[in-house]
Amino acid sequence: HELQQYTDSADNAFVSDGLLNIVAKRQKKEGMDYTSARLTSNRQGDFLYGRFEIRAKLPPGRGTWPALWMLPTDKAYGDWPKSGEIDLMEHVGFDPGRVHITMHTEAYNHRINTQRGASKVVEGVTEDFHVYRTDWTPDAIRGYIDDALVLEFPNEGAGPKAWPFDQRFHFVMNVAVGG
Repeated sequence: HELQQYTDSADNAFVSDGLLNIVAKRQKKEGMDYTSARLTSNRQGDFLYGRFEIRAKLPPGRGTWPALWMLPTDKAYGDWPKSGEIDLMEHVGFDPGRVHITMHTEAYNHRINTQRGASKVVEGVTEDFHVYRTDWTPDAIRGYIDDALVLEFPNEGAGPKAWPFDQRFHFVMNVAVGG
């Protein structure tokens, strides 16, 4: 139920003063009322374990839904949520100061009311830059905001239904509208 059409327009994604900008605009396109951008590193930057940091200032406004996340490159265990999703950061504009970090798997997801995630109120999330970090090892995924641990998601050793995070993932960065 998102309201944007993703484009490859320089109006929606551009670099200025060394900073990547992803901008949602009130602009009709292909039956949608907004345009925005969704950037991925799929097949260009695929990762299995590591430390990932993104420094970002989030857009203000009710209806905005910026996200920094990772999806499985090869979908070895099947379509979503079976192969997993790692959300380094999600911010829903109707709750302006709260930032979410979430893991999605076949065993743990919102469709079956078992989702694993945590949130933190972050002062100045739309005015200042903050660091969103994920440390991903074979044993756990840990999510941080400004070096403060927000979520720890351990590998329970129960197999891919609970831990599909033994495959390559790629980045997705976007600003959705609505949803």
